[in-house]
Amino acid sequence: MKRKTILKKQQVKKNGGGFSDLWRRTRLVGSWCLKVSALLAGLAGISLGFVALYSYLLSSPHIRLEQVEIVGVDEEMKKKLLDMAGLSFDLSLLAIDVDEVQKKLEKHPWIRAAEVEKQFPHSLFIRVEKEEPLALVAADKLYYLNPYGKLFKEVGPDEDVDFPIITGVVSDDLDREKQVGFSLQVLQFLESQKEPWSLKNLSEIHVKKDGEVSLYFSFLPAAVKLKTQNLGSKMEELKKVVEHLSSTGRIHMVKAIHLNYGEGAVVSFRKG
Repeated sequence: MKRKTILKKQQVKKNGGGFSDLWRRTRLVGSWCLKVSALLAGLAGISLGFVALYSYLLSSPHIRLEQVEIVGVDEEMKKKLLDMAGLSFDLSLLAIDVDEVQKKLEKHPWIRAAEVEKQFPHSLFIRVEKEEPLALVAADKLYYLNPYGKLFKEVGPDEDVDFPIITGVVSDDLDREKQVGFSLQVLQFLESQKEPWSLKNLSEIHVKKDGEVSLYFSFLPAAVKLKTQNLGSKMEELKKVVEHLSSTGRIHMVKAIHLNYGEGAVVSFRKG
């Protein structure tokens, strides 16, 4: 009998303890829920505050665009670039996407690169790098070639054509790229040469697919045929040959000077 009474008391204690644990857990969960809710409400309030502040700044006269400075081009080009950028002086600096402005400016064929920088509170600074033609390339049309080997623009009717011209270029993109590469080696080499072998006295480069080039200088009545390997030593040999022909009075009789036969040169003369 006593044993049954003891068992009943233990059962009551167990039941009572389970209820107490459940109550404590419920209170703990409720407390965490209140804290999380308070935190979320706070974050929402902060976010709304930022949105309101951003909306105010977008229309605020304190950071409104008032000045655009462009460097790297002349006044006429500056006006064109301003139109392309599509900027409005009613805009806040915050509303201007500098990456988008940069992309718009670099669509101009004469602009190689552009950097756009916000200068708070009222200015936008734009630095542009203009394309510099190194030569003309006669492909399907006449194009400008820059020092990096890129055909960046078709030559317009009234644009400057006082540059060496590269001829013999084929229509296939891969072969054309190689031919332009061969020609570019010659152009870059001649940039560092002294008169009369400087780049300004080069009239034409005729380039074949195998890399052989024929050079035509304004002061020389003969074609200079060579490949671009060991260009420096070949040009030194050419200077010696031309000096010798000039000193002997035969330079006007020369049709071509071939520098593709190992050491030395082969000179072909005009008939008669």
